[in-house]
Amino acid sequence: MPDSSAEPATRTEQEHRHEIAHPVFAACYDLCPEPEELEAQRAYLARDLSGRVLELGCGTGDMFPYVVDGAAGDRDDLEYHAIEPDPHMRKRAADAARDSGLAVDLRDARAESLPYPDESFDVVLAGVVFCTIQDPDAALEEVARVLKPGGEFRFLEHVRADGWRGSGQKLLDPLWQRAAGGCHLTRETVERFVGHEALAVEEVDRLDVGVFPATPVVRGTLRRRRNGVLE
Repeated sequence: MPDSSAEPATRTEQEHRHEIAHPVFAACYDLCPEPEELEAQRAYLARDLSGRVLELGCGTGDMFPYVVDGAAGDRDDLEYHAIEPDPHMRKRAADAARDSGLAVDLRDARAESLPYPDESFDVVLAGVVFCTIQDPDAALEEVARVLKPGGEFRFLEHVRADGWRGSGQKLLDPLWQRAAGGCHLTRETVERFVGHEALAVEEVDRLDVGVFPATPVVRGTLRRRRNGVLE
């Protein structure tokens, strides 16, 4: 029988029980490049970056070359931070940062529990990552918490499709999650983002890019409010 007197598991202990580690997926990830038209959208996320920037779930560092190209000025005003909970992905990301020449403060952390103070970033980036985050609502709360008033949340995500494609995604989703490192095909990500009371919509665009079943793709920019007012 279980020991009823045992202390409940702490949050850290619970997280370790659900450690994120996909060595095979990490090894294969860079061998399966994104469609060219989807790659081009990463420049949207990296446009004119300056100040303190946080990237959620940087994976193997796909965004880093775009950040180098898109940084405002000579990058002296850019302080780039990134989190990645998968150790196999994180190792590749560290290599990618060195190869690109981008100085990155890369940490082992999850989007649901960011190791940063309130209102500490000018921009938060999410590039095809909310599909894999285990608790997307908690992660979005953390995004709102760490953004400065007036700061930007920029995202590029694949979402659930309409019609027969959506039905196909629902059928494929369990297998896809196992094969693609926990990626979900059927999340209503945009509705979650634009419905958050702390974030004001600047723009949201639905793009006919990508390859089924990880399509359509939506990109956008939201801005952090304070006390219900956009600053």
